[in-house]
Amino acid sequence: MTETVKKNLFDSIFLKSTQLSLSLSLPNLCSILTNLTSSIEIGTSIQLITIHIIHTHTHTHTHNFLNLIPTQSQSSSSSGIMKNAAALLFRSEHDSADDSTRIFMPSSSEIETKPLISKTPSYTNQNSTSDQKKKRRRRRVLSETSVVTLSFGGTRRRFGRMTIAPSETFLITRLSFKLLALLGVGYRWIMRFMALGFYAFLLMPGFIQVGYYYFYSSRVRRSIVYGDQPRNRLDLYLPENKDGAKPVVAFVTGGAWIIGYKAWGSLLGLQLSDRGIIVACIDYRNFPQGTIGEMVQDAAQGISFVCKNIADYGGDPNRIYIMGQSAGAHIASCAILQQAIKEAAGETITWSVSQIKYYFGLSGGYNLFNLVDHFNSRGLYRSLFLGIMEGEESLHQYSPEVVVKDPNRRNAVSLLPPIILFHGTADLSIPPDASTSFAAALRDAGVQSEAILYEEKTHTDLFLQDPMRGGNDDLFEDLIRLIHGDDAEALERDVKAPPRRRLVPECMLRLARKVSPF
Repeated sequence: MTETVKKNLFDSIFLKSTQLSLSLSLPNLCSILTNLTSSIEIGTSIQLITIHIIHTHTHTHTHNFLNLIPTQSQSSSSSGIMKNAAALLFRSEHDSADDSTRIFMPSSSEIETKPLISKTPSYTNQNSTSDQKKKRRRRRVLSETSVVTLSFGGTRRRFGRMTIAPSETFLITRLSFKLLALLGVGYRWIMRFMALGFYAFLLMPGFIQVGYYYFYSSRVRRSIVYGDQPRNRLDLYLPENKDGAKPVVAFVTGGAWIIGYKAWGSLLGLQLSDRGIIVACIDYRNFPQGTIGEMVQDAAQGISFVCKNIADYGGDPNRIYIMGQSAGAHIASCAILQQAIKEAAGETITWSVSQIKYYFGLSGGYNLFNLVDHFNSRGLYRSLFLGIMEGEESLHQYSPEVVVKDPNRRNAVSLLPPIILFHGTADLSIPPDASTSFAAALRDAGVQSEAILYEEKTHTDLFLQDPMRGGNDDLFEDLIRLIHGDDAEALERDVKAPPRRRLVPECMLRLARKVSPF
């Protein structure tokens, strides 16, 4: 191989490494560098391209790598530069939180673009055509098996969702199998899964329309990072009218502490944003990826992010409302109560309960001691539920109603914002007594609180069927009234607002209500 061909190949590999993350074993990398550095002068513009070595190298490997760099006299200059660069820039797993070892190379912005194979070969051979085909084939295989990543200052940047989707799919699949192992595949759960599938099928016309809005609307900001833990993401639903600072609802979705996901709040986000309200749907770790402690921590961190950053998105930091549904109502109430306890104790905090105007709890459970046997009878078995709640000894800590009744917590409880609890009287998943009992305990502790019950409404009527029915429903009107209560202009616009559009035919909604497993 001539000097020109090697030079072109060397530059082309550097150019390609701006787009590819090469998975190379240590011996292969040393072999490549040995061949390249035997006659090529290494440049000094060492910057920010990353070649990943997907191996866990120890310091001994690093020492062996440096010893493998050639020291022949004919390449003394290049090998010296290479050895110095490797010694300075080679980082083992002990020096980085990442699993991979990285060598920093020049950026593509300062490298001249050259083809992998020279257009004018420097020599002629009767087998040149065959050699070129083999090189093109090798180049094609390399590009197909590489992962698209770049590292800037140690932070990995991924292009689009090409690498995010597979990792999330793997995570969800792994957690699903673990969950199935915990639940068991008995008759009761088989019937519930079948009912859930039929229920989702009946509501599919609405899910498709909301899903299209979720993925393609410019008013939705998806997967904004609020923390450094898995699933520390939130979605923002922004009003079309951007005049003035808007009220904000930080919403924690439900899902039996197991299947919650931020996109479940997309219907609420769509309809409230149409009325000039910003909605932030907070995602959090579910069981078995996390237990109740991590869920509450994630929710509190998401609320903190909203309080500190919502002004950048047109929100009013002085008009923030927290809302949770089902398991999300329990998690959000625990997050607010724990924040009040920290604040009363004088601990360092990143947000204050005084920033919250109201807390809205929809179909939530707030006394776990009263719900253990009820959940067990409905298939959320006692052993599993206690595993989610970190054992029976933690039920007191994560039962907001019990904490509110504790005389030692009166100072913290006095800091709580007004609390409104919504519940349907036909709710079989969580009895309506859970809300009325918690509201009474709050009032006894001096907190402004009210429980609003909706006759003959089930666990999913208030959150899914009624909003998909269109028009006006009692829960939606109550939310708008409470959020816009101190804004006369907004209340006037609400009166003139057109009714919500129907998303699902009435016959399908009624059948879905009958087969709902919730």
